[in-house]
Amino acid sequence: MANNTMIIRNLLRPAGILFLFLTVLTGLIYPLLITSLAQVIFPIQANGSLISQNGQMVGSTLIGQQFDDPKYFWGRLSATGDHPYNAAASGGSNLGPTNPALQELVSARIAALKAADPDNPLPIPVDLVTASGSGLDPEISIAAARYQAVRVARTRGLAVDRIQILIDQYTTGRTLGFLGEPRVNVMRLNLALDALK
Repeated sequence: MANNTMIIRNLLRPAGILFLFLTVLTGLIYPLLITSLAQVIFPIQANGSLISQNGQMVGSTLIGQQFDDPKYFWGRLSATGDHPYNAAASGGSNLGPTNPALQELVSARIAALKAADPDNPLPIPVDLVTASGSGLDPEISIAAARYQAVRVARTRGLAVDRIQILIDQYTTGRTLGFLGEPRVNVMRLNLALDALK
């Protein structure tokens, strides 16, 4: 009996020490090290890629925001329920292509886009009528931005060429030169529009 107790004690002691060591290493040292490195190497991204204007936080480049005024570019649909672009409710709509609810949402968005710009001959890009996988996408395709350029220019009393130049300025290329597609951050583009004189 005493021998069994000694064996158990000899096994539990190293296991307990290893447990404490790994808890400190992975629960304290590693997170502090990674957080510190992120703050030094990528401070903007580590703090949420926040955008400030006149000393006030107005949004993030990582999370879309609701724009429905015709003088602004509109982003992708949000799939986060009653509160658009609510990061706490992030997730796809999980509606299949034959689901009547998805068809209803797409039809409503097409109607809104056509009502805002009835003379637009361009085909409506799919990213303007569907939600992204997260429901929070802050970016649209170049085609989606160009589709809206005439409406935004007309509403603001600006030349379409000026809006096109702005779209080009705020276009981000493919990640690492080959991943994804070129895209436009809606928040940055709309803030740049507001800054135009």
